[in-house]
Amino acid sequence: MNKDPIEFFSAGVSCRGMHWIPDRDDSSLPCVVLAPGFGGTYDGGLIQFAEAFCCAGFHSVAFDYRHFGGSDGEPRQLVSIRRQLEDWKAGIDFARSLDGVDPERIAIVGTSFSGGHALVVASEDKRIAAVVAQCPLMDGRSGLLNLARYAGAGYLARVIFHGLRDLSRAMTGRAPWHIPIVGAPGSVAAMTTPDALPGFTAISPPDVRNEVCARIGLAVGTYRPVTRAARLGSPLLIQICDRDKVAPIAAAEVVAAKVSGPVEIFRYDCGHFDVYQAPWFERLSGDQIEFLRQRLF
Repeated sequence: MNKDPIEFFSAGVSCRGMHWIPDRDDSSLPCVVLAPGFGGTYDGGLIQFAEAFCCAGFHSVAFDYRHFGGSDGEPRQLVSIRRQLEDWKAGIDFARSLDGVDPERIAIVGTSFSGGHALVVASEDKRIAAVVAQCPLMDGRSGLLNLARYAGAGYLARVIFHGLRDLSRAMTGRAPWHIPIVGAPGSVAAMTTPDALPGFTAISPPDVRNEVCARIGLAVGTYRPVTRAARLGSPLLIQICDRDKVAPIAAAEVVAAKVSGPVEIFRYDCGHFDVYQAPWFERLSGDQIEFLRQRLF
């Protein structure tokens, strides 16, 4: 297995990541494209998945969204749903152009917030050969209400207040106003479930920035990938964590019932952040590889 750093452009801005190249002589192989969840970078849990795919004979590409990690884009730490979807499309186009990659055998793997992105992107790009949605957030409205249960009755009001503060600063050319990505229950953060702070800390690199521009709190409740389910024709694997406190399980189940293409559902007795660590990483990645082998080889 070899790996090369990559760079591609999304709306004129550089996105960077890594390309893992399998040790096979085949001139045309499938490729798996991965991108992080909410506020994350690809080195915060995705590298091991990319390496597992590569060892199984797939090319794999993982990248950081604009505004995060090694990619360009100002302001830093801006979660823009529209821009992240554009980055996904640009990353897929880039993967299709790589030497040794069969452009008709591209699979995408989304986790958490990007699990919803994967559904949206594949519902529009009919060339996607297979989709994996791992502990996916398929309904931002349900996810926001779910988080409010853990953070207290005033959570939504505080999120809106901070979001408006950040938006007003953006409109007047001032520096962004941030909130943490994860925090303790009852605090103001994007995720405040009991497992959020320890789980995020366990998988993140030492230089991680635990913050995002607060304006995303005004948009996440309107982001509902579940409404795109009927448009998806690509084979879909949904991996549900039965003890998930971040991404509501019911929305993932609705997606499974509505998609027009083949769908498989695997369930695991673990929480949202457990999927990146032993023993759950081995189980989920193994199921992903088997699913993708059946669809792409």
